[in-house]
Amino acid sequence: MPDRRKHRGPHPQDPALFAEDRLPALCAATADLSWLLGRGYAALSAITLVGDHWQLQRRQRLAVKRSACADTALRHRLTGRVGVADGPIVVDGFNVLISVEAALCGGVLLRGRDGLLRDLASVHGNYRKVAETERALGLLSSVLASAPEVLWLLDRPVSNSGRVAQLLRQAGFAVRLEDRVDQVAATLCEDGRALATADGPLLDQVAHGVDLVGAVVAGVEGAWIMDLAAAR
Repeated sequence: MPDRRKHRGPHPQDPALFAEDRLPALCAATADLSWLLGRGYAALSAITLVGDHWQLQRRQRLAVKRSACADTALRHRLTGRVGVADGPIVVDGFNVLISVEAALCGGVLLRGRDGLLRDLASVHGNYRKVAETERALGLLSSVLASAPEVLWLLDRPVSNSGRVAQLLRQAGFAVRLEDRVDQVAATLCEDGRALATADGPLLDQVAHGVDLVGAVVAGVEGAWIMDLAAAR
């Protein structure tokens, strides 16, 4: 069935799954998963163990998985965090854009253990422009105006990536469509460029990261943010 959504808002179950009274359990589960990951447990078995213990539903388990990280990864990400204006930036395009769209649509954003915001939008190889896309790009453009150099990377296999690239070029950005964005991003950042993404495993491959989504969402009134970081 084609994706006909006009917004990237919350899943119908999210108000119950991420209600305030669920926050203590979600924070505890994130801390437990982080502890297990730091001791070499495989991610799949660890999230199954933690999810079963805290009786989490599928989307709650996904939220905990995206929010957790081992202590070594946490130190690396925090030590390498730089500001938007501190140097050239490579933007993990769909990762960043979809999170900002979700924030504008009232979707839940998760503040992970590393302090970054992540969405729960279900976009797997198919991207559809929504009502908030152009506003999201405008907000991103405003924040990125202070960066000395910006390069957007978009996944070529994702549907409508060419249309998004056209919108970005019209806004004055350099854009590359790539078949393997993670690999290209990691290579480009070897020369000191910072990467704007909330993809944890990708951040662990680069020296410097930028909290671009956080900088944008800070100006979005009423954004739904759940902080799952019991301790950082």
